[in-house]
Amino acid sequence: MARAALITGGGSGIGAATARRLAADGWLVGLVGRRPEPLQAIAAETGGRAFPGDAADPALLAHAVQQLVAAAGGLHGLVCSAGAGNPGTAVEQTPAGWDEVLRVNLTAPFIAARAAVPELERTRGAIVIVASLAGLRAGPASVAYCSAKAGAVHLARCLAVDHGPAGVRANALCPGWVRTPMADDVLAGLAERTGGLDAAYTAATRLAPDRRPATADEAAAAIAFLLSDAAHGINGAAIPLDGGAHVVDAESAIFLPDAP
Repeated sequence: MARAALITGGGSGIGAATARRLAADGWLVGLVGRRPEPLQAIAAETGGRAFPGDAADPALLAHAVQQLVAAAGGLHGLVCSAGAGNPGTAVEQTPAGWDEVLRVNLTAPFIAARAAVPELERTRGAIVIVASLAGLRAGPASVAYCSAKAGAVHLARCLAVDHGPAGVRANALCPGWVRTPMADDVLAGLAERTGGLDAAYTAATRLAPDRRPATADEAAAAIAFLLSDAAHGINGAAIPLDGGAHVVDAESAIFLPDAP
């Protein structure tokens, strides 16, 4: 029978691209997300199963795992791609905003892992948590998002330590700018000042060696690799997908040939 993977945030962006990539590779995909219409559209496109609802709902995640196991004979992969942000410093951020960002970016992967790990131990499967470059370094006015993504990185490490001996691999993918609807929304203000989204992405990635954002398909390819047997030796890693941005010393960037 087909391998099966559960993808949270599967209705758009990196989650949807991952669903398409895994389905093309022969996986049965189960998709969790809050918006039923795009979720069901991706499920129909990929031949997968849609489970609309909150990715941090333990009952929903347990149900999704159960249904995939029944359909495929096991669960072989978990991809936690649901994400949300709410800008602000520690003074500006509200407790409610903080709670929501942590719920989507950190609590939801924990709930998904809690539901999936027993089956992944049985199949010796793998977990990929889509964290962020913001989980490896701090950005301005992003106290909730950066803190949540740093927690997501360490959640993957803890899962690797605790469940690696039973055959489960868990890694965090840490994208920088990826051209998705969520990133488009984040860059909307910059786009107004620079003359459009293309210019905004160019400005946002001007310090990255690649000088461009990644695509959702590139992120999906990295996730597919991390789920595959070819990545068997990779466990507990935090892997940047940022065109090299994480290696750049921001203080020395003034010496770049195209620096302002």
